[in-house]
Amino acid sequence: MPDGVRGVILELGANDALRGIPPEATEKNLDAILGRLQARGIAVLLVGMLAPPNMGADYADRFNPIYPKLAEKHGLAFYPFILDGVVTRSEMQLEDGMHPNAEGVAIMVERMLPVVREFVEAIQDTPK
Repeated sequence: MPDGVRGVILELGANDALRGIPPEATEKNLDAILGRLQARGIAVLLVGMLAPPNMGADYADRFNPIYPKLAEKHGLAFYPFILDGVVTRSEMQLEDGMHPNAEGVAIMVERMLPVVREFVEAIQDTPK
């Protein structure tokens, strides 16, 4: 990442959940990324994910708390679930049933926009 970056919107881990990667590994990797960004003075808006239901309750119980826990630990701006308003609506998904189509992306953007605006406004006032 080039010098002078003030902020990053970070959303990672969805593919880890789809692949059944142990949630502890996902958390450790995200924590390391966040630590590196913060060491460079880069603000982060952390965007969360929830485990897919087919992974089971035990997996979800271990995966779902990762994002709020890391947001609190690192004092980050936080948007809890990137697929909010889209995940349970088949008309907003591609044929794979997992990824949003154009209409789904529009809903995601609409829901996230207030949080993103607030994040961008906050880091604009921060000297770099």
